[in-house]
Amino acid sequence: MELFNTLGISSAGHPTIDWELTPADTFGTFESWGGRERVRHASERFYYFFINGWQDPPGLCLMERGIKFARVLAEIDAPRELLDRCMARQGASSYTDKNFAIDADLKEWLQSNLLDRFDASKVHPVKSGLEEEVQETGLPRATAALAPVKTIALRHAPAVVATAELPEILGRHNFFDSQRRPQGHFIGALVDNADTLTVTDRVTSLMWQRSGFDIMSLRAMKRRIEAANASRLAGHGDWRLPTVEEALSLMAPKPNFKGLFLHPCFSREQAFIFTSDQRKPGGYWFVDFKQGTVFWASGTIPGGFGRLVRAV
Repeated sequence: MELFNTLGISSAGHPTIDWELTPADTFGTFESWGGRERVRHASERFYYFFINGWQDPPGLCLMERGIKFARVLAEIDAPRELLDRCMARQGASSYTDKNFAIDADLKEWLQSNLLDRFDASKVHPVKSGLEEEVQETGLPRATAALAPVKTIALRHAPAVVATAELPEILGRHNFFDSQRRPQGHFIGALVDNADTLTVTDRVTSLMWQRSGFDIMSLRAMKRRIEAANASRLAGHGDWRLPTVEEALSLMAPKPNFKGLFLHPCFSREQAFIFTSDQRKPGGYWFVDFKQGTVFWASGTIPGGFGRLVRAV
């Protein structure tokens, strides 16, 4: 198929478009090895089109998906009116999921313009985002002679937080939130611990994982934290999930070159992370560095990523 050849996808695996696969299917199919069909092997790849409603304006994309693997391969120039009608038919999506399945009209357009008569001008390959991330942080070393900073103490004990409390939490330390406090800008002072694993904020006296753990349920995450402490990750055995306040202290007011509201020393792989705080009346609070905001969701499906913290 010319589309896959253009995107550098080998024909050896006989790649095809899965017209039945939708964004809503992906957790059950790929995160839990179940759902609509059982995936036979972690190396299997599936391909489907969807509308990315997070971007402005929304765009039609081709996704490559597997077990714990996802990347957008290309953006497709499709008629605006087709995208708008497709999204309107599906109604308003939830805050945490603005990806839309394609409908019959879009499928017909794609078959005519990309499959039956391939038009390369309509296909814009997307950088995979899977390239190895550089280890250099661009930060001063923790052992360097640095000017003193004014330190603050953030809440470290887990709490039950109501939505109405968020404005006060954000305002207390001028935290940024793209939805609730876009004028916010907390200024920390990160330093490189020279272990490739961690950085420390001298303002908050918190040491952070630069990467973290893959998406999973809260129950599974707690087991991973126990294992990290048992193995003394980066030489320490007191790692934990951050509170909302602690996680917000990492939020930057503008996205970095990785597309996250976060210092680029941190990995792109943990786009939204668990906090240790529960929501009143129910659910758990997450900090989303892709959208630059706080949101709540279940701690089970799909769960969240983990970036651990400890006090120094």
